[in-house]
Amino acid sequence: MINSTILLAVEEVAKEGGLFDINATLPIMAIQFLLLAFVLDKIFYKPLGNAIDSRADYIRDNQLKAEERLIKAKQLAAQYEQELAESRKKSQKVIAAAQAEAEKIATTKLAEAQQEAQAKREQAAQEIEREKEAALQQLDAQVDSLSRQILEKLLGPELVR
Repeated sequence: MINSTILLAVEEVAKEGGLFDINATLPIMAIQFLLLAFVLDKIFYKPLGNAIDSRADYIRDNQLKAEERLIKAKQLAAQYEQELAESRKKSQKVIAAAQAEAEKIATTKLAEAQQEAQAKREQAAQEIEREKEAALQQLDAQVDSLSRQILEKLLGPELVR
C-alpha cells in the first residue's frame, strides 16, 4: 500500500513536465544566484583580493629593498676588501722600511763595535809591545848583570872592569 502511494506520487510529478519544468522558478533561481554572486563579490572576494594584492605589493617592496641592500652590502664588502688590500700594502711598506732601518742601525752598531774592538786590539797590542820592550830591557839588564857575574867568576873581578 505504501509502495502504491509513492508510485502514484511519482506518476503525478512526471505528468507535470518532468525534471526540468520551465516556469517562474528558473528565473528566480537565476536572480538568487546573481544576487549571491554580487553579495559574495562585494563582501568576500573584493576584500580578499585587496588583501592578497596588498600582501603581494608588500612582498614585492620588501624583495626590492632586500635586493638593494644586498647590492649595497656587496659594494661595501668590495670597498672594504680594497681598503684592506691597501692597508696591507701600506703595512708591508712600513714593515719593509722598519726592517731596512733596523738593518742599517744594526750595521752601524756592528761597524762601531768592530772599530771599538779593533781600537782595543791595537791598544792591547801596543801595551803588549810596551810590556815586551820593558821586559826585554829588564831582561837585557839581567843578562848584562849575569854576564858580568859569569865573567867575574871566570876571569876574576879585576879583569872584567
